[in-house]
This record gives sequence, C-alpha cells and structure tokens, in this order.
Amino acid sequence: QLQLVESGGDLVQPGGSLRLSCLASGLSLDIYAIGWFRQAPGKEREGVACISRSGRSINYADSVKGRFTASRENTKNTAYLQMNDLRPEDTAVYYCAAEWTTVQSVCRLDWTFATWGQGTQVTVSS
Repeated sequence: QLQLVESGGDLVQPGGSLRLSCLASGLSLDIYAIGWFRQAPGKEREGVACISRSGRSINYADSVKGRFTASRENTKNTAYLQMNDLRPEDTAVYYCAAEWTTVQSVCRLDWTFATWGQGTQVTVSS
C-alpha cells in the first residue's frame, strides 16, 4: 500500500521560498501521478499543481503559475513543490496526493486522488 509523507513546511516571510517534499513508501511512485493541494482555514481545498508519471506534463493553478514548480525524482520515490515569491495568501496546509494511472504524460487537478499524505503547514507572514 502506498503511503505519502510531506515535509518542508515552515514559517516564511513574504517573498521567501520553500521546497516541500513528498516521500512515498510501500510502492513505487513512478506508476502514480502526483497532485499538490492546499487548504487554508475556513476555505475549501484547492488544487495547486499536478505532475504526470513521467514528469513531462505539469499543470498549475492560476494562483501559483510562475511562482511554484512541481517536480519529481522517481528513483528517490519523491515529489517536490518549489514555492517562490510566497505571499500571505499562500498560507495553508499543503498535501501531496497520488493517483495510479496507466497514462505516462497526463495529470489533471480534477482527478480523484486516492492516496493522501498528512499535510505540512506553510505560513507566510512578516
């Protein structure tokens, strides 16, 4: 059974950067598309980025385009979310999620992701 653990959340000043990691165990990550999501207090969960199995297709929410970069290292069973130019509105619990797929180069944020991590807190504040 696949398990996911996020790390890298922290308190950072506006304009700062963080890199989140999503470490998979139990199964090989390379048969899963990976989604990154976030949820702020009192708000609905929001899809942030989605990266295909091959890593060649990445989709971003408009709110993070140009600032966030999703990547993955299948040999390390790890996915990453590099977040630059962070803003107070980026404050949220960030989750990674995995969805098994036979398609190498597609990932959509509107998919139903079956496996979720526990989340990591990102706080952007001066």
